[in-house]
Amino acid sequence: MEITPKRVVIYARVSSDRQDVDLSITAQLKALRDHATKRGYTVIKEFVDEAESGRSTARPAFREMIGLARMKHPPFVMILVWKLSRFARNREDSIIYKSLLRKQGI
Repeated sequence: MEITPKRVVIYARVSSDRQDVDLSITAQLKALRDHATKRGYTVIKEFVDEAESGRSTARPAFREMIGLARMKHPPFVMILVWKLSRFARNREDSIIYKSLLRKQGI
């Protein structure tokens, strides 16, 4: 019996054009794709927010990703981020969204 790979999404974010090269969208996506491949995950979608602050959740790609996560049967089981600060910088937002995701099995 073949084991179905885990369906995951990737979330990458930079807050400005002046971000360090190590934090570039390209670098984050490459690292996350490599990570997914090594672990046998299937990346179903990549969400990218450019020039968006992590201090707010009013980021277009972030909102879209959370919307999918809130579905009755979310299409993914995990969100891959290069660093937790890419997900959220505000501690309260981080706690709220991680709790919501956990309740959805993500």
